[in-house]
Amino acid sequence: MTRERTRALALIAAAILCAVPAAAQVGKSVTVKDANSATEAEIGAIPPMTAALAKELVAARPFANATSYDAFLAPRLTREQRVELYPKLFVHVDLNSASREEIQLVPGMGPRMTREFLEYRPYASLAVFRREIGKYVAADEVARLEQYVFVPMDPTTASDEDLNTIPGFGPRMLREFKEYRPWRSAEQFRKEIGKYVGAKEVSRLERFLRF
Repeated sequence: MTRERTRALALIAAAILCAVPAAAQVGKSVTVKDANSATEAEIGAIPPMTAALAKELVAARPFANATSYDAFLAPRLTREQRVELYPKLFVHVDLNSASREEIQLVPGMGPRMTREFLEYRPYASLAVFRREIGKYVAADEVARLEQYVFVPMDPTTASDEDLNTIPGFGPRMLREFKEYRPWRSAEQFRKEIGKYVGAKEVSRLERFLRF
């Protein structure tokens, strides 16, 4: 590993540790933008994306998982282009339900690390992920991997800090999440949050939750 790469990874690790509270459930994207919430302009500015493809992607989202994201891009970008793109634009992977194939879409994943991701299920929190994966790789690599993953949270008991780790979350949505507690079902969530945002945004938010 070059000195420059080592320094860059160390900066990522430091940024994540400073920016994310210990109980955070969604990995903080420091160098990776969330494909389900980034703006069309942001997406279009990331090589090898184009303005036209960014418009298509925004119209197609939210992507239910990284597998559907990859399936959308596969006819439009070569494998080499997707390999170039995914360290910069990706869809968070659910640590507790993602398939082996989905996990392997995470940049830099190999058979051994895929096996370790699966071995420690179910993850109660990202703190567990850090501890267990930290047995096999250095802290800077744990921090890099954390950008791509999340552990679903209970919207009734999740702290403000946990909820605010959801990409694109804001004060208004935090207020609505808390107003309707206790949450009893996904159906209730869709009905109540659907009063404030469209069905696509409800679906995007629901992905980070468990009921």
